[in-house]
Amino acid sequence: MKIFLDDVRVCPHGYDIQVYTAQEAINLLQMGNVTFISLDHDLGPDEAGTGYDVAAYLEKAAYFKEIPKLHWAIHSANPVGIANMKRALENADRYWDSDSTYRHT
Repeated sequence: MKIFLDDVRVCPHGYDIQVYTAQEAINLLQMGNVTFISLDHDLGPDEAGTGYDVAAYLEKAAYFKEIPKLHWAIHSANPVGIANMKRALENADRYWDSDSTYRHT
């Protein structure tokens, strides 16, 4: 499944679903069948969370091998948010690449 996380932009062609909050994205990621996610950082009201919340979840899930490796992109206009998400997602890539063992919880 390919996910597009954004509260304002229209979902580009090629994605399976658009989600608008961090929790919606995390819920789909926890299912374990996401192959690609594109993240915006700023998602509107505080209760929507941020793209960084999703990136941090991915970093933790990769460390604990809770979900399989996926591909990612960032399409945010927030430079600080981009830097933070990129750092977390690059860490996730390192964790996934360090050991191919995946355990679904």
